[in-house]
Order: sequence, then structure tokens, then C-alpha cells
Amino acid sequence: MARKFRVLASVLALSVSLSALAACSSKGGDASSSPSGTASPSAGASEAKDTITALLPPVSANYQNNFEQMAKDFNALYPNLTLKIEPASWEDMTQKLDTQVNAGSPPDIAFIGSDGISKYVQQGMLMDITDVATPDMINDFDKAPLEYMKKGDGLYGFPAYMEIHALGGNKQFLEEAGIDWKNVQKNGWTYEEFREAIKKGVVKEGDKTKRYGFVFANAGVTSKDYLNILIKNAGMPSAFTQDLKYAYTSKNYLEVLKAVRQLIDDGSMPKELSSVDAGKRWNMFLTGQTMITGKGLATFENSANKNNEKLKANDGSAVEGSIPVEYIVLPVPSFLGQPPVSSPAVDGYVTFRGKKEPTPEHKANVVKAAYFLASGKVAATTNNELFVAHITKSGREAAKSMTVNRNPDNVAAVEVLLSHAAPARPDIPVELGAKAIKLEDEVIIPKFQALLANEITPEDMYAAVKNAAIKEFGQDGVVQD
Repeated sequence: MARKFRVLASVLALSVSLSALAACSSKGGDASSSPSGTASPSAGASEAKDTITALLPPVSANYQNNFEQMAKDFNALYPNLTLKIEPASWEDMTQKLDTQVNAGSPPDIAFIGSDGISKYVQQGMLMDITDVATPDMINDFDKAPLEYMKKGDGLYGFPAYMEIHALGGNKQFLEEAGIDWKNVQKNGWTYEEFREAIKKGVVKEGDKTKRYGFVFANAGVTSKDYLNILIKNAGMPSAFTQDLKYAYTSKNYLEVLKAVRQLIDDGSMPKELSSVDAGKRWNMFLTGQTMITGKGLATFENSANKNNEKLKANDGSAVEGSIPVEYIVLPVPSFLGQPPVSSPAVDGYVTFRGKKEPTPEHKANVVKAAYFLASGKVAATTNNELFVAHITKSGREAAKSMTVNRNPDNVAAVEVLLSHAAPARPDIPVELGAKAIKLEDEVIIPKFQALLANEITPEDMYAAVKNAAIKEFGQDGVVQD
């Protein structure tokens, strides 16, 4: 989605632009591998040469700088195979991929969000690797993120990471407000507890608010992130229930909308919240204008640390007006006695096919390459740079020899959040998912913007969403509680 690292990493994207690479297929070996990510290339491998193409954005700050080494390491593992990587910026990634897909010659592998899988499945351009991925490969991955790479009965690649959309706090401000953040990291908090906590974080100078308790980016479509992470903690982990009824007609949805207005009306959040974009939100956090920020991502700890180093060195490139900040990972509050459910984003290496059916040998070679990128040293290096948790056994093993300057309390907090991440829903039919996205784009986002701007009431928005949902899914296709 705005995938989390795009804004931070896009400035580092390579300016090199290679021509689009058509998938090249020839006879190759089988897909035998091992969870170490260092499979023996002689294990049933053929000597037939083959090329695997990959379209990859700047997943982390130094990710694209490592392309040459990644290609060399893959070739050393499989001497008959060549991994040819085409770099893309986050800004042009989708356009490049769609251009190649529409031409019928997509890359063998593309790094995209798992939420984009259904789009390319509909177009018939993804390659189901269920029958080729070996048990060693499958068993290397944590189960939850791997499920996000599925649609129906098909597996369409391997996940790179599971990132949790959490909140982030300024340790000094949290402690000044008397908030036991370590307890919150371990045990979570209710909406009522959160509401009172952020009130304590507000600092005023006369009638002017010098520091808010909580700021979340809500400009344009970013508002859907805010609403989506809240409603997951109010008994609606997905847009559809297990029996495929549209969930956002539940009375709990209205209660969350009321809470959104309360936090602004309390003065804990800016009245101009609908105009705060992601950049401004982060700037407000680094300059001490808010105690808690959201959407908080693991990589933000790294960004805060780097800005702290610049301040300490009196480096002029530090954010103007910024202060030293110790970043603390915090969970989203839960509502109405419902269990906490973390909002995950899973991106990864999705496997594509062209108009022609790939040969079994080429298909096996593509799987080898996708697994190589998603596991072992490559995964460990990238995920450490992003400060995200490792989701493969081989990645965790490779990471043991790598140094990362990360707050151990935050590491533990993310593990807690991962333990109750919203499960993948490959069972939701593509058609239903498309209708839900349409309703979100045409009704939910504009109405939510109006709610934030105090132009409509929570009740108005709830009625609009419910009426639109009934029209789209029918009376029997929505939750009526």
C-alpha cells in the first residue's frame, strides 16, 4: 500500500533503467532445496541453462545496491541458472509491471503486496507453484505470512516479510505522561485506556496546542489505513465474516466511528487531521509535536535512530527542528471487549507466467529463484535493515551473525503483535473482494474524510456505508446485528 517503505526508500532507487525483460524458458532442473537457503545445486539439477527475470523495487535502503551480489550468489548456487534483475522505483513499479503483463511477457518474479495477487489471478498471469515448491521450502516459512500468498487453492510466490501496522510513541513523553508503556507492549490497552492516555500527552501554551497526544496520517486515501487498523480491533478482522457476509454494517463499526470523532473533539488529535499526510505526521513526531504517531512501522525506529545520530553529530541534514527521540512500538487499542487483532501487510516475491504455459523445468527454476530471494541471507539482510521480524527459519539463522541496533523491548512487542495478526483470507472470492474495494473507494474513504473534517456525524457515515453495502451485497449478504 503505500507500501510502508516506499516513501523512505524511493529516494534511494537506482536511476538505471533496463529494458523490459521477457521471461526466458528452457529446460532446467527440479526445485530441490533446503531450508538453509543454500541448497546443493547438484541435488537432481540439470545442466541446461535458463534465465529467471525479476522486477524489484527498493525494498530497503540498500536493497537495490545488492542486486549484483544477489545475482552472483544465485549463480554460484545454481551454475546453470542466471538471475536477471530489473530495478524499478516504487513510483513506477506498478506501471512497469502492468505494461509487461499487458504485453503478455511479465517478469518471472515481481515484488508486490499480497493484496495485489487477486488482480493478476483474474488476468490469468500468475503462476501457481503449489506443485513445485518443495516441502523444505514451504516448511521454512512461518505459516501465517505464507497464507497471504495464496488465493483459493493456489500458491503464487513466497512472502518477504509480515509487517505490522502499529503505533509509535516517544519514550520520554510517554513516561512524562505516566504511561506504563512496557505493560502496554505486553498486554495491550482498551480504547478507554488509550483515550485517557493520549489526553495526558497533550501540552498547551495558552490556547495553542504545542503537542498532541496522537497524530495519524489521514490525507486522501491514507485515511483508510487509520480506519482499517481500528476496526480490526472491534471484532471485524476482515471486510467479510467467515460465512462471507460483509462485516462493516455491524453496530461495532458505528462505535469505532464515534471514537474517531471523540479523539479529535477531546483535543487529543488535531482538528485538521484530514490534511495530515504521512510526511507531516512523521515530521510532527520527530519535532516533538505529538506523543504517539501512526501508522507506526518497525522501520521508523531505524529512521528515528539515524536522525538522532545526525543531531548528535550536528549534521545539518537532520530534520529541521527535530529533537532526540527514542521510538517505542505500541499496539492499537481494542474496542468493546473484543480481542486485539494486528493489521499486517505482507509483501513478497510473486510468480508470473506469460501467455504460453511455462515448461516444468523453467517453472521449477523460477521457484528456486523466488525462494532464494525470500529466505536465508537475502531475507535476513533486507529484514534487518527494515527492522521487521524474520519469517523464515533460514532468515533467522542467517541473521544471527548480523548486527542490528534495535530496542529489545520493541523486538518483543512486535512478536506479540505478530502473534495475533489478522489471518489471511484466501477463501474470499475475487468478485466479493473487488466489490468491497469499490465500496471502500467510492463511499468509505470520502465519507471518512468528511467525518474527520466534522462535516458529517458518525451516524451519517454509518448509514451511508450500510445502505451502499446492502445495495452491493443484498440484505442477506451483510451483517445485521
